[in-house]
Amino acid sequence: MKRYVYINDCAISPDTHCNNKISNTKYTVLNFLPKNLWEQFSRFMNKYFLLIACLQLWPVITPVNPASTWGPLIFIFSVSATKEAWDDYNRYLLDKLANEKKVWVVKKGVKTQIHSQDIQVGDIVWLRENDEVPCDLVLLGTSEPHGVCYAETAALDGETDMKTRVVPSTCIGLPSDLLHKIKGVVGCPGPDADIRRFDGNLRLFPPFTDNDLCPLTIQNTLLQCCCLRNTDWACGVAVYTGNETKLGMSRGLPAPKLTAADGMIDKLNGAIFLFQLVVVIILGVAGNMWKAFEAQKKWYLQVPKKEPWFEFLIIPLRFELLCSIMIPISIKVSLDLAKGLYSKFINWDCQMYDEKTDTPAVATNTAISEDLGQIEFILTDKTGTLTENVMVFKRCFIRGVHYGNVTDCDLASAVVDMVPEVVKFLTVMAICNTVVPIQGANGSISLKAQSQDEEALVSAAAQLKMVLISRTIESVEVRFLGKLLKYQILDVLEFTSDRKKMSVVVREYSSKRLILLIKGADEVIFPLAHNGQEVRQMADAVDCYSNMGLRTLCLGWREVDEAEYIDWSKKFKDARSSVNDREWKIVEVCQLLERDLDVLGVTAIEDKLQDGVPETIVTLRNSGINFWMLTGDKHSTAVQIALSCNLVLPEPEGQLLHVQGYSEDEVALSLERVLRTMRITSTEIKDIAFVIDGWALEIALRHYYELFMELSMLAKTAICCRVTPSQKAQLVELLKNCDYRTLAIGDGGNDVKMIQEAHVGVGISGREGLQAARASDFSFGKFRFLERLILVHGRYSYNRTSFLAQYSIYKSLLICFIQIFFSFVSGISGSSLFNSFSLMVYNVVYTSVPVMVNILDKDLAERTVLQHPQILYYCQAGRLMNPSTFAGWFGRSVFHAAVVFLAINHVYMNEKTELEQLSMVALSGCIWLQAFVVTIETHSFTCFQHIAIWGNLLAFYLLNFVMSMLTWSGMYSVMFHICTQPSYWLSILLIIALGIGPLLGLKYFRFRYRPSAINVLQYWECLQSKSFLNFPLGGPSSRNLDMEGIPFSFSASKSNQDAIYEALLSEETFNNRKESAPCSNDSLSSNTSNAVFSSYPRRKDN
Repeated sequence: MKRYVYINDCAISPDTHCNNKISNTKYTVLNFLPKNLWEQFSRFMNKYFLLIACLQLWPVITPVNPASTWGPLIFIFSVSATKEAWDDYNRYLLDKLANEKKVWVVKKGVKTQIHSQDIQVGDIVWLRENDEVPCDLVLLGTSEPHGVCYAETAALDGETDMKTRVVPSTCIGLPSDLLHKIKGVVGCPGPDADIRRFDGNLRLFPPFTDNDLCPLTIQNTLLQCCCLRNTDWACGVAVYTGNETKLGMSRGLPAPKLTAADGMIDKLNGAIFLFQLVVVIILGVAGNMWKAFEAQKKWYLQVPKKEPWFEFLIIPLRFELLCSIMIPISIKVSLDLAKGLYSKFINWDCQMYDEKTDTPAVATNTAISEDLGQIEFILTDKTGTLTENVMVFKRCFIRGVHYGNVTDCDLASAVVDMVPEVVKFLTVMAICNTVVPIQGANGSISLKAQSQDEEALVSAAAQLKMVLISRTIESVEVRFLGKLLKYQILDVLEFTSDRKKMSVVVREYSSKRLILLIKGADEVIFPLAHNGQEVRQMADAVDCYSNMGLRTLCLGWREVDEAEYIDWSKKFKDARSSVNDREWKIVEVCQLLERDLDVLGVTAIEDKLQDGVPETIVTLRNSGINFWMLTGDKHSTAVQIALSCNLVLPEPEGQLLHVQGYSEDEVALSLERVLRTMRITSTEIKDIAFVIDGWALEIALRHYYELFMELSMLAKTAICCRVTPSQKAQLVELLKNCDYRTLAIGDGGNDVKMIQEAHVGVGISGREGLQAARASDFSFGKFRFLERLILVHGRYSYNRTSFLAQYSIYKSLLICFIQIFFSFVSGISGSSLFNSFSLMVYNVVYTSVPVMVNILDKDLAERTVLQHPQILYYCQAGRLMNPSTFAGWFGRSVFHAAVVFLAINHVYMNEKTELEQLSMVALSGCIWLQAFVVTIETHSFTCFQHIAIWGNLLAFYLLNFVMSMLTWSGMYSVMFHICTQPSYWLSILLIIALGIGPLLGLKYFRFRYRPSAINVLQYWECLQSKSFLNFPLGGPSSRNLDMEGIPFSFSASKSNQDAIYEALLSEETFNNRKESAPCSNDSLSSNTSNAVFSSYPRRKDN
């Protein structure tokens, strides 16, 4: 919907526009409680727990006090609501600070200071240097005579370089006193979130100017949250205010990402829920049958002869309430707390701090750290991500002659001799760009550029005596060999990712010639050459430079006829004034002028690799992760960079296949050929990669999606060149559709779509700004930190989450199975063995504290993990949490419940003991069992683990002794009685021996006779630490050390060792093999790991 903004005229401006009050809050005081409860109860499990809590309010069926469910439920809901309220209150404080900021506006021709929130659409806002822009403005005037101002947009788009903004041509030259009285109308689209586009027009009312429409673009605007720099003052009319600004429209929480671990936890909870229904139905039917046939014989039960019609539902509902604790109500809070701490570990990691740029690692998304440990594909940008994004001019080719860099003597001689082609070439380098020169107090010139390539070209031209002196909206000045050359800028045909070129139309002041200067990619420049020009040599030069890993650009020149330009200029102005489809209309008009070029030559720019990139890629590839490089660079350049950073291997270790073509048939044939080769060589231990360009990729994704998907599943490495930001996101989506866990990493605004689409997005805080970092889940300063992020933080997070989730379910199943066993000796009536207080604090207090310190646990030292990245396979394949491992924990809960119940029955068989006392003995046995379970599942001990495990056990007794002193607690004197009985301590010893002994025996057997790779590494860590004599179970049998064919190297110097953690055993299912993979994980050697872990198909079976 089009919007009309009347400048400085409140009487005409409609009241439908909002004021400038910013509100990022999610709640209000009135709607907080109902809205927050609605959101919490939108989750299925919360609805389930609410239903259980409501059923417990029916006294007929509830076997325990309703507080046993309502207490934890209210506590957990209160924690979540408090967190939401605190976050929303902080957002309110930030909004209040912004809304009450003082700003200057023009009201009825007078400058007035008001609060920012009181700005209305149509008001003229006056800014001073370093002021923050309070709303979206269309510029009307600046302190600069040519209508230029400079804005810092880092808070908006993350780009750190200053942007040039210009006053619309119809307003240039208006004095500041007239700007107070200016009248007119701005036509623009309705509010949108596109910060890179503004298609509007301006008409000023007489007497200020004529009635001609003046086109407006994003260059004529100052958007909210930008800062005015290097300009004394600027003013503009407010066109979008409040939450209707472009920044306000783009605000909002991103779509939540569900990790693979969370997905598995949901599946396990679903399986438990179905199992629970089966148990409830079976026990309900059995209970009703016992009541019908046996209860009548028990005179003391006093069964009434006439019962209500719903009597048959009472026993099943009782068992439903008893079994409801199978699904732990505290699991979500525990996992959220653990994930929050995982993110803090990343933020606190000093080894991921980049001192050069003062950039720490930041975990923006606190909910997906464990997904880092399951990454199977990394999709990476090239420029600024793998490379430094520090461009250096290295070579050029001008009309058949190869030159070196700026120190090349032949090139310097050609400049001095003023060879025409060389002069034209340097002129295009110096003028055809958006670089703004800033002169310092000492006469030195610094360059402000939005592109590192442009800065490199302008700097090189300056060293070759073509120095850019000044640039305004209307003109540009250069000094060549001491002579000042001035050009009038008529039109700028801007670069876009679709056009892949940029043009400038200038008029030389001295000769009055009209000249089109152009630069761009070779595939778009060469077809525009005039008919008589041969570009074969230039194409060869482009290939030559690309093979050297250099970035290439082609430069061109064309003298334009005056009449042709006048006719074209009218069409260009009409296209720029269009509000609808302006971008496409401009592209069509540009093609009319960008033709018959005199192609001058080729530039070659070097972008060096970052330190540690090749080593990082090798390590991550050895861990079983596949790499795709997505870049806008030319094919040859991309391949050379891939070779230099070990992304692909040269022959004979590697093989590079090409998918190419310009038609559907050509691409189809190429895909079939590459797929045949892939299928034939899929069993070979050879690094096979494919390369595809943007044109062929577009055809493949549109017409041959299934074929390309199969290719994606077969290939270990891919190089996609000349791709657009949208294509990057499409490739991420493709791999997600193949059921792979993906990570996308980039540093620029063109990588944002890819980063947001991936399961995990990583941003590099680089020279292109912070836009990628702000859109990402994790960010840091250098690519090499990705190794530590995945192998250390990702792996530890996944291990800890797997244990925490399954242990939480185990401890709930344990107490539930004891209740079920008790039902068989209580007439299958659905009675509860445990009192309400014990059930209420069991999950929330007794068993939560010890397991939470598991977030500090490390099964292997960090150094060992980094030396042997192949062990990441256990995380990638989901071997620590899947139906098999859950079956182990499920069986453990049944076994421990049977041990507790039978041990108590055996010891107390001939003793007269009250039910409350038996209940406390059973509860004590559960607490002792879980203390030892946490102990044997912990690999590295600190004082925190010991305090949590044994301190929690002490707290259990202290709390229950206190409750035993309260007459109203229902536990009066219970602990005092049982703790003085030898049978109590005999029961505890029997429970520990029978419950933990078999677990230790099984772990010993697996460690000694069927060790996993992790067990072997744990053993060798203990050998290195000279503590093998203290190793609790001895080492793996010598004949089994190489059972997995693991040629690990343990030659590290003993004088340079990390802290050693006492190694126990890994989970019992580590030796399970990947059912879906054609090859096993019996070999983890570095030279074969890629073949093992990347074979097709690779997807895990869970």
